[in-house]
Amino acid sequence: MKQRVVSGMRPSGRLHIGHYHGVLENWVRMQDSYDCFFFVADWHSLTTEYADTSGIAQSIRDMVLDWVAFGLDPEKCVIFRQSLVPHHSELNLILSMVTPVSWLERCPTYKEMQDNLETKDLSTFGFLGYPVLMAADIILYKAARVPVGQDQLPHLEITREIARRFNHLYGAVFPEPEALLTETPKLPGLDGRKMSKSYNNSIYLSDTAEETSKKIMSMMTDPARVRRNDPGDPDICVAFNLHRLYVPPEKLDEIIPACRNATIGCVECKKILVGCMNERLAPFRAKREELAANPSFVDELLKEGSRKASLISDAVMAEVRTALKF
Repeated sequence: MKQRVVSGMRPSGRLHIGHYHGVLENWVRMQDSYDCFFFVADWHSLTTEYADTSGIAQSIRDMVLDWVAFGLDPEKCVIFRQSLVPHHSELNLILSMVTPVSWLERCPTYKEMQDNLETKDLSTFGFLGYPVLMAADIILYKAARVPVGQDQLPHLEITREIARRFNHLYGAVFPEPEALLTETPKLPGLDGRKMSKSYNNSIYLSDTAEETSKKIMSMMTDPARVRRNDPGDPDICVAFNLHRLYVPPEKLDEIIPACRNATIGCVECKKILVGCMNERLAPFRAKREELAANPSFVDELLKEGSRKASLISDAVMAEVRTALKF
């Protein structure tokens, strides 16, 4: 039997190419080797977006269209919506009863997110307790593996500790999920900072070829290369991070020395990137446009996926109630 993998993504805005290369591309590869459950983490959106929920519904639709257009296959994996499976919130409540507050306060992202999102009041019970909900999301399906980057290992360890504590108190119900380490390339945005919708520096998966071209041509390159005849350095060029992903290796072998010797300019170099990038993204864009033409596609997909997920969660929650002697 294939090992079960569970992972989710918050619908907090349009997905950009950083999401694709950092998460979605790995998910697409996993669906052939693992029993995959991928979910829309809409309850998690409320931890930071509780004051204005108006954009969540559209973000869900856009995100699922991107998922399927860029390679997730509902025939190979279960795609569902967290809030349509009530057992997520039920198990979250139960686990919150046994999770020490000190475990939550030491979570690496707790202070970090509070510092980074100073404009939002995150002094809420839900924000402090989001690792408990995350644990419920994972162990509800008895996941064997969870795809994470190296920097996310401490988050998964909290899930393992919560599962261990429940098992200690009530008997062995949950396996402790192991990390499935994945490569998560750090893609800078158009201005050299981290790619983020907050910075308005992203290339979105739903952008047209024309929008992508315009953004690439405005992108930062080597900050030390002021004039056309100045030698460049691809290693410090912001745009070259995308060249490595989209330009064929044989073409890169030509561009790198040409840049260093100033026989190619940044404008010409970015035009090559635009051509390669739009060529590679064209099939995904066509697929997305086809899916978006059906207004009910996303709702029907999530409804069916949530039904499949509920079949698993029903059985697991029966075990939980038995363990609790309820």
